[in-house]
Amino acid sequence: MTDLPPLPCYLNGEFTRLPDAKISVMDRGFIFGDGVYEVVPVYSGVPFRFEHHMARLERSLGELRIKPPLERSQWRGIVGQLIASYSDSVAAGEKAGPGKSGARLAQVIPDQLIYIQITRGVAMRDHVMPQNITPTVFAMTNALKQPSADVRKEGVACVSAEDFRWEKGHIKSTSLLGAVFARQISFDANATETLMFRGKHLTEAAASNVWVVKNGKVFGSPKDNLVLEGIRYGLFDELCREIGVNFELRRITRDEVLGADELLLTSATKEVVSITRLDGLQVGAGAHKGRPGPIGKKLYAAYQAAKMREITANAAK
Repeated sequence: MTDLPPLPCYLNGEFTRLPDAKISVMDRGFIFGDGVYEVVPVYSGVPFRFEHHMARLERSLGELRIKPPLERSQWRGIVGQLIASYSDSVAAGEKAGPGKSGARLAQVIPDQLIYIQITRGVAMRDHVMPQNITPTVFAMTNALKQPSADVRKEGVACVSAEDFRWEKGHIKSTSLLGAVFARQISFDANATETLMFRGKHLTEAAASNVWVVKNGKVFGSPKDNLVLEGIRYGLFDELCREIGVNFELRRITRDEVLGADELLLTSATKEVVSITRLDGLQVGAGAHKGRPGPIGKKLYAAYQAAKMREITANAAK
């Protein structure tokens, strides 16, 4: 078994390290996948769109009939301590390296991911939701690994598959076996993601939202029970208005996906990435066929500007 790295984490009121964090084997998250989660990107020590992530976490908890165990202010304190602990551990590693100046160490605020998970808690195994048990609350931090500059320049290959997952995709549930199977399809094909279709219509990818660009307009799947509303849904609406591009949510057919001028993936880790090959065929037409297109590039640049605004606003507080 691979040893876990000593990354900072939080479990049920205590800060510890991953190898030392333990839960009961009767935790319903372990037995049933009875829980929800969130993944929050952190740039220069600032959680990006934190309130939006918390709102989605609370919506998911509501769907599972789990009362939020912590207030948002408490989550801010936990997340802040995890960010600081991780930054300190990176700085300590930098000190051990050759030629590290004090000025360089002072700048070590690495981009991170905060993972938050809440399960219903510990009880004897029974499919019925038990009442009056204490939720299990877990959070950890890790490095945020983004696509390389070459990936952003060249775009990524994806494959398509029928959406065989359950019909409550709007819940960010820890029951992720469907997503695991979907992502494995693309992994086996040496591709980045699996675009899922329910009948004739696009839903989403295994771990990303999918956007179609046609005739200068951005389209996305509607926010319903078949799609997890990514945090980038609201952000994309804002960014499209910034760059002067129309944005619309509606049912998107397979033919529209295959005939798109551009296809884009978004997620907390990918930000905005162009799909340039789908099922072995190049995406788009003309000069941009098989290459990242102009709208995807503008949206990525606008995304970076949005990050900087949030970092700057936080520094001014």
